[in-house]
Amino acid sequence: MLEVLRLAECEALERLEEVGSGSELADWRRTHLGRKSRLASVTGSLGSLPPEQRPAAGKLANEVKDRLLGAMKGKAQTLGADRRVHSADVSLPGRSVGAGRLHPITTTLLRMKAAFRQMGFQVVKGPDVESEEYNFSLLNFPPNHPARDSYDSFYTLRPDVLLRTHTSPAQVRIMRQSGAPVRAVVPGACYRYDQPDASHNIMFYQMEGLAIGEEIRMTDLLGAISALTKALFGKESRLRFRGHYFPFTEPSIETDLACTVCDGYGCRLCKDSGWVEIIPGGMVHPNVLRNGGIDPARYTGFAFGAGVDRIAALWYRIPDIRCLYDNDLRFLEQFG
Repeated sequence: MLEVLRLAECEALERLEEVGSGSELADWRRTHLGRKSRLASVTGSLGSLPPEQRPAAGKLANEVKDRLLGAMKGKAQTLGADRRVHSADVSLPGRSVGAGRLHPITTTLLRMKAAFRQMGFQVVKGPDVESEEYNFSLLNFPPNHPARDSYDSFYTLRPDVLLRTHTSPAQVRIMRQSGAPVRAVVPGACYRYDQPDASHNIMFYQMEGLAIGEEIRMTDLLGAISALTKALFGKESRLRFRGHYFPFTEPSIETDLACTVCDGYGCRLCKDSGWVEIIPGGMVHPNVLRNGGIDPARYTGFAFGAGVDRIAALWYRIPDIRCLYDNDLRFLEQFG
């Protein structure tokens, strides 16, 4: 129910952006606020919800309706101003400009950086444009790995240079610059030739994590991930760890967080599973340690690549990460 309301709001605001006349605005009102609108249908079915879910659903329905009405009034004023622009009185005081606010992705990155700094990690940067050597070869990808294909990655005019597909190339850069021991996180944008959907996009944010030292174990990785999720979502957050495979870690895991959008009932973000993949990782492969100039006989380490977009969607309970990049201020203002 909550997902349907949020999607109805997102769709209505997108359609409102296309309205260019008073008659189109009237049609928009009938479609999105009228008796036969999706919002009216959802509001009319609140009585079928379990009693404990009705207050939250009813509150969100009223908030969505109020925001849509406010957006419609603003659009009406804009259309009226367009008609009156030739007779505008320039002596009148201008409209006040509202204060700006941080984007949900930026806010999520700040929260994650603060959590990792408390665990002793430093924040460093890596380049968005990478060589194939750092993006694949030094991370133990075999020459024929499908991720190297141009159908999966964005290559530049130079065949050995591409937009990074993950923040993991920073691992070797950090090892070669800092040596061991080291603890660092690397936030940044990544680019993949993916089919966009509720949990995927061609551009997304990751936060790479790397810890290398003597006697670092898998339990240290699990502890760091657990500490992050508790710092962001509270002690009641639920995690599950699954075995996985990545060329640059061995053994490897995938971390799932219980979906906060649907509370486990199933939605687009979690693909009706009740769980959302947020942090893949594992123990740094010995070959990667050697490529970074680290002796694997003496040092071990863990690495992970946290999905910032999905974490932001779970934090703000947004059912589709693509809404984060639509740049609709009316949608983004509610997350200030």
